[in-house]
Amino acid sequence: MKKVTVIGAGLAGSEAAWQLARRGIPVLLVEMRPGKMTPAHTGGFFGELVCSNSLGADVLTSPAGILKAELRRLDSLVMRAADSASVPAGRALAVDRERFAETITNVLLNHPLVEIERKEMTEIPAGPCIVATGPLTSEAMAGCLKALAGEEFLYFFDAVAPVLTRDSIDMTRAYRASRYGGKEDYINCPLNEAEYDELVEGLVSAERALKHEFEKKQPYFEGCLPVEILAMRGRDTLRFGPLRPVGLPDPSTGKEPFAVVQLRQDNTEGTLFNMVGFQTNLKWKEQERVFRIIPALREAEFVRLGVMHRNLYVNAPRVLDRALRMAGREDLFLAGQIVGVEGYMESTAMGIVSALAMARFLKGEAFPAWPRESAIGSLLHYLSDAVPETFQPMNVNLGIFPPLENRVRSRTDRCQAVGARALKALDAFLVTVGENGPNETDLF
Repeated sequence: MKKVTVIGAGLAGSEAAWQLARRGIPVLLVEMRPGKMTPAHTGGFFGELVCSNSLGADVLTSPAGILKAELRRLDSLVMRAADSASVPAGRALAVDRERFAETITNVLLNHPLVEIERKEMTEIPAGPCIVATGPLTSEAMAGCLKALAGEEFLYFFDAVAPVLTRDSIDMTRAYRASRYGGKEDYINCPLNEAEYDELVEGLVSAERALKHEFEKKQPYFEGCLPVEILAMRGRDTLRFGPLRPVGLPDPSTGKEPFAVVQLRQDNTEGTLFNMVGFQTNLKWKEQERVFRIIPALREAEFVRLGVMHRNLYVNAPRVLDRALRMAGREDLFLAGQIVGVEGYMESTAMGIVSALAMARFLKGEAFPAWPRESAIGSLLHYLSDAVPETFQPMNVNLGIFPPLENRVRSRTDRCQAVGARALKALDAFLVTVGENGPNETDLF
C-alpha cells in the first residue's frame, strides 16, 4: 500500500492520519511546529486549539451536537481525545487544551503506521497527499495552493480570546452558574447599566493592533467577530450577544443583571478561565485596561491575551470536488478549515472525509457520496453548491440540512428530529460502505 503524506497536524491532519492508519494505510505526517510557529500557536503538540477551548454544544438538540455524534460513530481520534480531556462547560464540550493536544500527539507518535516528520513543507510532494495546513498555512505552502487554485484562494481575519487565572477573579463580584439553571460550570461577571456602558465605550475607543485602513480591506468571519467590532455595531449589540444575561439571575439579587461576562474553565485543574465571546484585536495593553473595567476582573491576571490572525481557505465550489479533491490533481485532497468550513469539529469532519476518500482512491475506487441528511453530508453539500462569488466559511447549522418532511415549530424539537434522521442515515451509510473500521482502544 502506498504511503500517504499528510501535511499539517492540526485537528484535520491528525484526524486524517488516524483514519488512514486505522485502515492499514501507512502515513507520513509532516508538521512544521515547533521549528516554525504560526502567529497563534504556542507549542508543538498536534491538535493544539488556538481560539476557544470549547468545541461547542454536545447535545442532539443542537447542530454541533449532531456533528459530534456522527464523529463518535466514525471513531474520531479528536472526539476520543476531547472526551478524555473534558472540563465542565454545561451543555458544551470544552477541554483542557494541553491534555487534549497531548493525547492526540501521543496516540499518533505511538501508532506503528504513522511516521512523524517535523519540518516546513515548502512544496506539495508527488504521490498521494492530504494538505491539512489549516487557516494559518505558511506563506510557502499558501503559495503552492494558490498556484493550483488560481485566484480562488481566499482569506478572512479571525481573533482569539484572552485567558486569565482563576485566583485573580474577584468572586465577591461574580457567581457560578450555567444558563437556565444548569450546572455551575461558568463564572459569571455581572454588569449594571453604567458599568456596561463604560465597557462598551472602552472597547469602541481602545487602540487596535491593526491599522484601520488595513482592517477595512480585510473581511472578518461573522461567526467570530472581535468584541470591539460587535461593540461598534450598537450600544445593545453585546448584551444581546455574548454578554446576554438571560437565564443567569444573580443569586445576590435574584434578578438578571443588565449584562453578564461569562468565563469558561480552560484546563482540567480549573486554574485558568477564558473570556467567552471576547476574541479581540485590541493592543495588549489596551486589553488589560479595558477588560479590567469589568468589576470582577479589576485585578485579573491575564496569562494569554487576544490576538488576530489571517485564516486561509480555498473557494471550494470552484476548486474541490465532493470528496475534497483538488481540481487538476487526482491524488491531492484538502482537509480542515482550508476547504471552507469554520469550527473545530467541522475541520475534524473534513479530515475524516479526505482520509476515507483517499483510502478508496488508493484502491482505485470512488468513495460514495455522504448522505445528504447527515451533518457531514450537509457540510459537503454546502461546499460544493455554494455560490462561488459570495463563498464564505460555514459552521454546521440547521440551515444547511435538508428540510424535514413535516414542519416542526420548536427549534429544539426540530433539531432533535434532524439529528435522529442524520444518525439513522449515517448508520445505514456506514453499513453499506463498510467504512466504520476497527477500533484501536489499546492506543489510549
